[in-house]
Amino acid sequence: MALDPPVIQFTDVGQSFLGADSHRITALDGLSFGIGRHEFVAVLGPSGCGKSTLLRLIAGLIRASAGRVEIFGTEVTEPRDEIGIVFQKPTLLPWFDVLGNVTFPMRHKYGYVSDVERRRARDLLALVGLSDCATRRVDELSGGMQQRVAIARALLLDPDILLMDEPFSALDALTRDEMSFELLRIWTERPKTVLFITHSIPEALLLADRVIVMTPRPGRVREILDVPLARPRSIKTLSEPAFHELANHIRGRLFSRPVAA
Repeated sequence: MALDPPVIQFTDVGQSFLGADSHRITALDGLSFGIGRHEFVAVLGPSGCGKSTLLRLIAGLIRASAGRVEIFGTEVTEPRDEIGIVFQKPTLLPWFDVLGNVTFPMRHKYGYVSDVERRRARDLLALVGLSDCATRRVDELSGGMQQRVAIARALLLDPDILLMDEPFSALDALTRDEMSFELLRIWTERPKTVLFITHSIPEALLLADRVIVMTPRPGRVREILDVPLARPRSIKTLSEPAFHELANHIRGRLFSRPVAA
């Protein structure tokens, strides 16, 4: 039986920039991989390896210097409605309450928010556990609660693809763990194709179906690992022998250095 075509496809993608001294910097080189529908893929790699650049290419915020990035078989040339993005910081607007922040994509795109969209926003706030916070100011919320608002906002337009750029990196360790399990619950209830950028090996293994391990700059795909941990996952998953074996394998791949010829 034929497999469904990938939702996201990278084919020999490279990305370079001009540095401050006018020298060309290669951020990504020769990336080729695909992501299937409703698949959760995490990207791990050292700082500066181009993880966020990869995400910006999918989002249509920049064009690839080489190769081709496709969504549903069409080359990405600009931002698209079927993509929602959650950044490292929630970037909420202090002059709107929580509900106003969640509905902001509609206000920004169409200039108004309908009653239907307000109801949908309230449903999303319930989904992320903030049903009682719609009229609160965003500065009254904790960091984890603010990031939940950002996730609800990203889901408002019901995107097919959710891009997440280290969304929990600014949170304390306990809140980060809580948000990881919360994201698992949300993804189970509202499946999306997810690309999740992270520096955390345990976070990647807990969440993802596959993990893309990248090399230092210029970022290349070092390895793509299947995560054969049963779903639904829970805190018990963190103590499974297979979890630790995979984590140790990834550490070895990330911290190894090429042998000199």
